Amino acid sequence: MTTDDQIIAIIAEQAMLETGDVTRDASLADLGIDSLGLVECIFAIEERFDISVPFNANDPSESDFDISSVGAIIAAVKQLQADQAK
Repeated sequence: MTTDDQIIAIIAEQAMLETGDVTRDASLADLGIDSLGLVECIFAIEERFDISVPFNANDPSESDFDISSVGAIIAAVKQLQADQAK
């Protein structure tokens, strides 16, 4: 399972949707995920990929971790993985 697929699966589980219903351009709000759901997604992503998402990820002006869409979250996780690999 690719990183993309794993992140989509985490988000789909939180949204109580099928993975096929989660598109890259959808925002978490589009998927029915509220702020608590976002926190649950972040914790699951951190645990699955052994990364630390910045605590201010929910404030785009303060964080490089973009949560504006599913695709943005995937890109941000991949960037954190790359940064940790250095």
